Amino acid sequence: MKISVKINGELYERDVAENRTLLRFLREDLGLTGTKEGCGAGECGACTVFMNGKTVNSCMVLAVEADGAEIETIEGEAKDGTLSKLQEAFDRNNAVQCGFCTSGMIMSARELIRNHPKPTVEEIKEGLEGNFCRCTGYQQIIEAVLDATGQLEKKEGLKYAGK
Repeated sequence: MKISVKINGELYERDVAENRTLLRFLREDLGLTGTKEGCGAGECGACTVFMNGKTVNSCMVLAVEADGAEIETIEGEAKDGTLSKLQEAFDRNNAVQCGFCTSGMIMSARELIRNHPKPTVEEIKEGLEGNFCRCTGYQQIIEAVLDATGQLEKKEGLKYAGK
């Protein structure tokens, strides 16, 4: 089946098998390998992308379902070779260790910040609950989101400025 999809602002038209996932289409057909496959069952969040402005697990979406859609992947996060504010905060707060979950975490964090520009720690935990990280213990990720939203004070250790 032929699909037409805009990804990170660029239009792609391709023939795809009806059972091909959006994840496989992105990674294998288009070479956008920043989106990762962790579980293949929509449980880990490593494959999170934006589809028409909402986050989805790309391993659970068929490529044919994306026909006519606008998709944003982690490759579209940086602009003109400059990391986004959120990517910089992840780097600055050591929220990236092995990096496998990072693209999905950033996409989910971006949606969270869009819906809650100054999220509380509880809102961050809830907003990222569908994304698993096996390395960081989540504290650095929470701190990165707080930092990206201007809520992290770095005096005498790390403190949440919102409480």
